[in-house]
Amino acid sequence: MILLEDKPYAEFWIGTHDSGPSYVVDRAAENGLALTLKNWIESNPSVVGDKIVNKWGTDLPFLFKVLSVAKALSIQAHPDKDLATRLHNELPDVYKDDNHKPEMALALTEFEALCGFISLEELKMIVQTVPEIIEVVGNAHAEQVLDLNEDGEKEKVKLVLQSVFTEIMSASKDMIAEVIAKLISRLHIKNQARQLTEKEQVVLRLEKQYPADVGVLAAFLLNYVKLKPGEALYLGANEPHAYIYGDCVEIMATSDNVVRAGLTPKHRDVKTLSSMLTYRQGFPEILNGTAVNPHTMRYIPPFEEFEVDRCILPKQSTAEFPAIPGPSIFMVMEGEGTMTTSSGEIVCEGDVLFAAANTSITVATSSGLHLYRAGVSSSFF
Repeated sequence: MILLEDKPYAEFWIGTHDSGPSYVVDRAAENGLALTLKNWIESNPSVVGDKIVNKWGTDLPFLFKVLSVAKALSIQAHPDKDLATRLHNELPDVYKDDNHKPEMALALTEFEALCGFISLEELKMIVQTVPEIIEVVGNAHAEQVLDLNEDGEKEKVKLVLQSVFTEIMSASKDMIAEVIAKLISRLHIKNQARQLTEKEQVVLRLEKQYPADVGVLAAFLLNYVKLKPGEALYLGANEPHAYIYGDCVEIMATSDNVVRAGLTPKHRDVKTLSSMLTYRQGFPEILNGTAVNPHTMRYIPPFEEFEVDRCILPKQSTAEFPAIPGPSIFMVMEGEGTMTTSSGEIVCEGDVLFAAANTSITVATSSGLHLYRAGVSSSFF
């Protein structure tokens, strides 16, 4: 594939998933054929380490990506292992594999997302201030929400939230189009009298991108999250989310399974999404990383498949990456320098390098370098 400098790209994948495999450049061809990273690892399993082979076989357990989000991505969730297996068996053309897909997004720029369900207190406020939601779900559902009490009623809260969300996502296209038209008109009028809330402003932006889409209304039920560069957000299986805007590096278990239901022209599976979600409420945890050397922060979410290091090297500096029992992928985001194992490797912006298990790396730069490392979680070892 030839990359054109004047053409925007949405995603850059680095890993072994069949939907977007990486190729080995250093050993560019085998018998005249391009050699995928997956095939190379299968032929050289020692490069991922014994512990990885024993747990996940001769494959990378993580998939590394760079995302550039100019238009909101779909409201979606990723299935757990059991559901992924069932969906893959039933619809293999839609659900490409049988793996789960926990993930983490680490912001490169200011980054916006919808993630997880708002708290009960916020849900009650939404029911009281967004009449269009009541028009879709009905007064009975609205009264159920307002009567809820978090103390000792966690399961009841989940059931009511599930009922409200499912009612919205299952509404007819005609009803949603009519209700969203009323919503947008009302917000424009409100904007003449007061400044709109952040969530209301987001809803207006989403409606411009996806007119009459049910995801515009569903956005009111999800947390609006803003990340600064260097902050990370992680998501477990069966949690609703939508990335709205910005650039990030993303890491996940090796899977391409996505269940979508809003803000998308792609295949929607409302029934599966509504039934699979945890309906856990509250603002997601934001990771700021833990320093592992003067220039490197490490982000370790509660998943054994992956972690990410963010290394920002100033001019005339070095960083050490000690040997670990698993493989690493290094990606140069900005600048240039050298990466040294047994021999020096000159690297520059856009380069991606695979480091085998039990390999120590020294990185040095005279002009400055931004580097990201993906690997198996330190907690696994």
